[in-house]
Amino acid sequence: MTEQEPIYRGKAKSVFRSDNPDELIVKFRDDITAFDGAKKDELARKGAYNARVSAYLFRYLEENGVSTHFVRMEDETTMIVRPLKMIPVEVIVRNIAAGSLVRNYPFEEGAPLNPPVIVLDYKDDARHDPMINDEIIVALGFMTTGEIAEVKKAALKINDLLKEKIDKIGLDLVDFKLEFGRHGDEILLGDEISMDSMRLWDKKSHASMDKDVYRFDKGDVMATYAEVVRRLTGE
Repeated sequence: MTEQEPIYRGKAKSVFRSDNPDELIVKFRDDITAFDGAKKDELARKGAYNARVSAYLFRYLEENGVSTHFVRMEDETTMIVRPLKMIPVEVIVRNIAAGSLVRNYPFEEGAPLNPPVIVLDYKDDARHDPMINDEIIVALGFMTTGEIAEVKKAALKINDLLKEKIDKIGLDLVDFKLEFGRHGDEILLGDEISMDSMRLWDKKSHASMDKDVYRFDKGDVMATYAEVVRRLTGE
């Protein structure tokens, strides 16, 4: 796979064209950020850990009927994906009250949410990713009403699958963020599923096992990420 021109550089990943028009190259970098980029560092092995978990979970979802952009891993930090026209809406599935849900609404932290709560945010750092509703999404032309329903249904299926997998390794899936994009006439799951995009709590200690360790200086970030990799993949 020959790497061509870069087309996008995000906070922690870079996307390149390849010599195959039906495939893009995603490089997971060691950069880590929080608070809309106000806090940032570079941590050795961080990109490899997130890439490994994302690849593992994309394969697992594909095996269980969820269509994603994942094609294969080229090396430990390089993922080959299908090109998507990304929809600028973050789909957040919440199983336990935490984070902004507790800050902005009268929920008690740690309270179970049954059924899960789906929150939709407009993906725009300059506006601090404001919450968005179905009507605004349709008015802005991001998705149709039918597509929103399709994405929410997919998010709940993904939630069921991830909860089943993550429960077995002694973690609670508190909440997580998904991003979707268009591939022809299909809407596929894109971006990544990793410790950067999930909130995970250890079932016994209730310790954070995700990027909150970095956000709030809770301990050794890379030791935490390595432990999630070990539990999930056995490596």
